[in-house]
Amino acid sequence: MPRREKIAIMAAFTTLCVVWSSTWLAIKVGLNDLPPISFAGIRFLIALIVLVALSLGRVRLLPKSREDWAVLAWTGVLMFAVNYGMLFWGELHVSSGLAAVLQAMIVIFGMGFAHVMLPSEPLRWQRIVGALLSISGVALICGRLLQHSGMMAFWGGLAIVIGGAGAAYSNVLLKKRALQLAPAMIAAWQMIFGTVPLLSLGFILDGNPLHFRWTGTAIFCLLYLAVIGSALTFLLLYWLLPRMEINHLQTISLITPPGAVAFGWLLGGETFSLWSLVGGALVLAGVWMIFQKVAPTAAPAEETLKPVLPRA
Repeated sequence: MPRREKIAIMAAFTTLCVVWSSTWLAIKVGLNDLPPISFAGIRFLIALIVLVALSLGRVRLLPKSREDWAVLAWTGVLMFAVNYGMLFWGELHVSSGLAAVLQAMIVIFGMGFAHVMLPSEPLRWQRIVGALLSISGVALICGRLLQHSGMMAFWGGLAIVIGGAGAAYSNVLLKKRALQLAPAMIAAWQMIFGTVPLLSLGFILDGNPLHFRWTGTAIFCLLYLAVIGSALTFLLLYWLLPRMEINHLQTISLITPPGAVAFGWLLGGETFSLWSLVGGALVLAGVWMIFQKVAPTAAPAEETLKPVLPRA
């Protein structure tokens, strides 16, 4: 591999890690001015416009069959409406760093769904042990939230975990279907189907977006999340997929939660109890066991759809 391409790969990978680590704090800061459901919906509305604009004239825009449309619609609702709707609402009540750690449960849920839906990815003892470690970490975090931060913090953390389950099912279903469509357009169509219910529910619950508190900080957070944290990162991810081993790329799932904790501590003034840090360490240790102990068995064409979350 030419040296220039190696440098480009490292730069793209580093950018993904830094941006996906920072988006959690950007959500938290933006929530000071914007209501969560509408905030999420407007973010992805802007992001999908960028993705479609960049894809025009380059790739086929439309799915081939009704089944493909159905898969995109269902996975789009799960990934963007359910997952991000609960994530944005949950971050009203928990810190950005803890949200990133809790969202790492996507990997654990994905493992379980893959065992049922993908014969090539059965459960093994290493994965089971890793899942138990992560689940115990989440239980510890949620228990401390309930004990010390109140009921709303507990429900916020639980909502993030439930949203992660929806995202994991979406990932596995999309991998099983193996759509013949450019990855950027898969993401764009998922955003469309997920953004419509977000914007509709947001209009009912939050009112007219024109009446929101559009401060400079809110606008910056929204544009950063939409353009840098969504459109750019999706394009970088799909550029990296054929150029990096999937196991190496999946280490993003281990890097972003500690990165989010660091951003929250350094720039957001967030503090974390010892027990929260212990719980987070258990979650990441479980994810590490799943990635490190089990060799990938999926075919190369399927591996490109393997989740590399959490991302916000």
